[in-house]
Amino acid sequence: MRRPARCKRALPDRVTKANGVKSLLAAMASGNFPMATHPTEYAHPEALVETDWLEKHLKDDGIRIIESNEDILLYDTGHIPGAVHIDWRADLQDPLIRDYISPEKFARLCNRHGITPDTTCIFYGDKANWWACYALWAFRLFGHEKVKILNGGRDKWKAEGRPMTREIPKYAETSYPVPKKRFDKEIRAFFDEALGQSKSGKPLIDVRSPGEYRGEITHMPEYPQEGVLRGGHIPGAKSMPWKTATNDDATFKPASELAKIYFEQCGVSPDKDTVVYCRIGERSSHTWFVLTYLLGLNNVRNYDGSWTEWGNKVGAPIEKSASARRKARERMRPQSSNALGFLQQLMD
Repeated sequence: MRRPARCKRALPDRVTKANGVKSLLAAMASGNFPMATHPTEYAHPEALVETDWLEKHLKDDGIRIIESNEDILLYDTGHIPGAVHIDWRADLQDPLIRDYISPEKFARLCNRHGITPDTTCIFYGDKANWWACYALWAFRLFGHEKVKILNGGRDKWKAEGRPMTREIPKYAETSYPVPKKRFDKEIRAFFDEALGQSKSGKPLIDVRSPGEYRGEITHMPEYPQEGVLRGGHIPGAKSMPWKTATNDDATFKPASELAKIYFEQCGVSPDKDTVVYCRIGERSSHTWFVLTYLLGLNNVRNYDGSWTEWGNKVGAPIEKSASARRKARERMRPQSSNALGFLQQLMD
């Protein structure tokens, strides 16, 4: 069985070590883009909030704690005091077409939860912040800048025995200005752009499970089938499951380990645009957060159409493992014995 492809290229020679976060950010601002091959700190450590800090600042003005889970019923069983709930499907998805809500609806969503452009939104949720990162990415899509992730998310908060409540908070409605645009071009990729990324050989990361990548299954393990007609991966994509970036306690791995994973194994770099994808863009938003905020890349886009679009699109090129191709041929092969038996029944 062929293993998922992993890029083994070394970083370009001109990508050299930068001394600390200040040097890194200054270099990025200058356009020269040198990147530390073995950083010891996150590029944007302020993008993470630790559980002990948050417990001491639950009632601070200017912050809004936002819970967003895969299990949309989880919030009602208990949540961090003061946290509001954002349903990734009902609140962020357009109910008719496959797209995100309009800027007008985003403004109304923020108004309802007492959020202004100056509010620091701290996102957390289940599954190692998988869906919390999706909600954060959606907020960035509308230009909301002050966003953070609770390191370790809901699981770590509960494991540490920190306070939970079922009380639903009520905040005074605000007047969030309607965003002038969505930042689709900046942080979002569409089919044609993902196709171009594939053809050009630029970094393209498939963050799904290895079985999905190989084409052996068309959905996440232990999850229901969602109607994708073909399995496999986008040609040229490297396999790096999203959870590779997290520790067992759902916190993010150190910067040095993340650099090895993405710079050395996946070939991402500041001088090459990177596209990440999964099934509908939710797992890949977690990887987008890691690459953008923790490793400091400013050229990463999330292909949210992902495999539910690619695997159903007529003519889209697909790669899969040899074993998966063989199994697919076997499923397509006519069952001659069954056919003969059926014809015999008709004649009888």
